[in-house]
Amino acid sequence: MSLVHIPSQPSAAPRRQEARWLAHSRLIRRMRVALPVAIGVILLAMVGFVIQGSIVGARAKPSDADAPIQLVKPRFVGRDNKGRAFVLTAKTATRDEKDYQRVLLDTPELILDEEGTNPTHVTARSGVYREDAKMLNLDGGVKLNGGDVNFSTASSIFNTATGELEGKGVIQGAGALGEIIAKSYGVYDKGERMVFKGGVHTRVESH
Repeated sequence: MSLVHIPSQPSAAPRRQEARWLAHSRLIRRMRVALPVAIGVILLAMVGFVIQGSIVGARAKPSDADAPIQLVKPRFVGRDNKGRAFVLTAKTATRDEKDYQRVLLDTPELILDEEGTNPTHVTARSGVYREDAKMLNLDGGVKLNGGDVNFSTASSIFNTATGELEGKGVIQGAGALGEIIAKSYGVYDKGERMVFKGGVHTRVESH
């Protein structure tokens, strides 16, 4: 009896292991390429989101965000260094964005001795109040009215510390003595006393 050699078939397990190793190797090679690409895409996306957010934020910023501070129909009540009260009103009060000590007034009205029997009203088309100097400058069609006083002039300066109102420029109108024209004037004691200077002309009215 003779022996016949039958070649053995390779086991399936090593083949499966080799296939898994090859697949794993291919996966590693793909990941070495894909991961840097994915990181680059993520970084680009993040940069894009930041840029887009900045642009949208700039567009959404209110156009008046940097506008100067403005008050509508303000009313300021103060006292001079002798405790005498005065009231200042206006259509609008706008703080100068270049100089915060300046407040620009539209159609201001100054009232001296508001609680008295004959308060003096001073109106103008515009005004500037300086907080540091405590000075109020009234310009354009300035009118003084109160009791038997009715005058008009170009400009006036009110010192909120002393309570004195003065002006350099032609002033004309009527008072208790009649019509008066002068080159300068001063209003003192809450409007109870007026002093005219420079080329004073009067026309006394007889009663």
